[in-house]
Amino acid sequence: MSEILVTGAGGFIGSHLTEYLVEKGHNVKAFVHYNSRNFWGWLEKSKYIDDIEIYSGDIRDYDSVYESMKGIDYVFHLAALIGIPYSYYSPLAYIKTNIEGTYNILQAARELGAKRVIHTSTSEVYGTAQHIPINENHPINPQSPYSATKASADYLAKTFYLSFNLPVTIVRPFNTFGPRQSARAVIPTIISQALNGKKEIKLGNLNSSRDFNYVLDAVEGMYKIGLHPNTLGEVVNIGTTKDISIRDLVNLISKLTKVDLKVKVDNKRIRPEKSEVQRLVCDYSKAHNLTGWKPRYTLEEGLEKTIDWCRENLNIYKEGIYNV
Repeated sequence: MSEILVTGAGGFIGSHLTEYLVEKGHNVKAFVHYNSRNFWGWLEKSKYIDDIEIYSGDIRDYDSVYESMKGIDYVFHLAALIGIPYSYYSPLAYIKTNIEGTYNILQAARELGAKRVIHTSTSEVYGTAQHIPINENHPINPQSPYSATKASADYLAKTFYLSFNLPVTIVRPFNTFGPRQSARAVIPTIISQALNGKKEIKLGNLNSSRDFNYVLDAVEGMYKIGLHPNTLGEVVNIGTTKDISIRDLVNLISKLTKVDLKVKVDNKRIRPEKSEVQRLVCDYSKAHNLTGWKPRYTLEEGLEKTIDWCRENLNIYKEGIYNV
């Protein structure tokens, strides 16, 4: 039984990971963003809430981070600004949260002697695939302010391992989806519009393709990769080796929801031309070779679970509003 801190614990992936760690028998402290309402995000309604220690703070505040990490063995660092469209409006906010926030975690871990920092990256740092599938040796080519800050945070984490011998592992998930994801992402955007009776849905680029990874596979991968002795100092991808275009994704969700969908391209949802990542496909062989991890859910299985959850929680989505 270890003492584990999860930053970004109130968010989509963070809440699933927090619950997974509790199920594994660990003592878990959840770092959630401080707010005057004492709101804990998706952990508010967690069936494990009595087994989780909540810590409200700000990842940009070193004193807050340092205090949260006292007595912690392992840190899963997920706290970040992740919306790509909003990074075009406010790159500085992403620099302060994604880079400085990561520095705060690394430096506090260094001073307090944490056993491992598991830093969460993103497949977006690769940019449009230069070879398929994408392994960890693929060039880093961020194409948005968001991905630039995530790549910078990755390099910072790696240098703390190289320069100060801080135990670090970098996990790099491809496009994660599942229950609790916001309409900022394409899958809940399509599902929420379909379930709300929209016959014509609004989307951006239909030709780009992504490797979609169900959230329970992602958190299992983060756990197995993050704590495995073979992954110290390594960068490890988490994905499925299969991609699907957004156009085909719409057709698949249409079939699963039994709603006939037509798509209207909304220009404000399209990234700047040079910033658009056209294709991402994961090579997860390194993860499998080092730890034995491999995905368990097919895209269809994950979508069915996500559709069921969205149907029960449809009131949380404002399907007529473009979420940046």
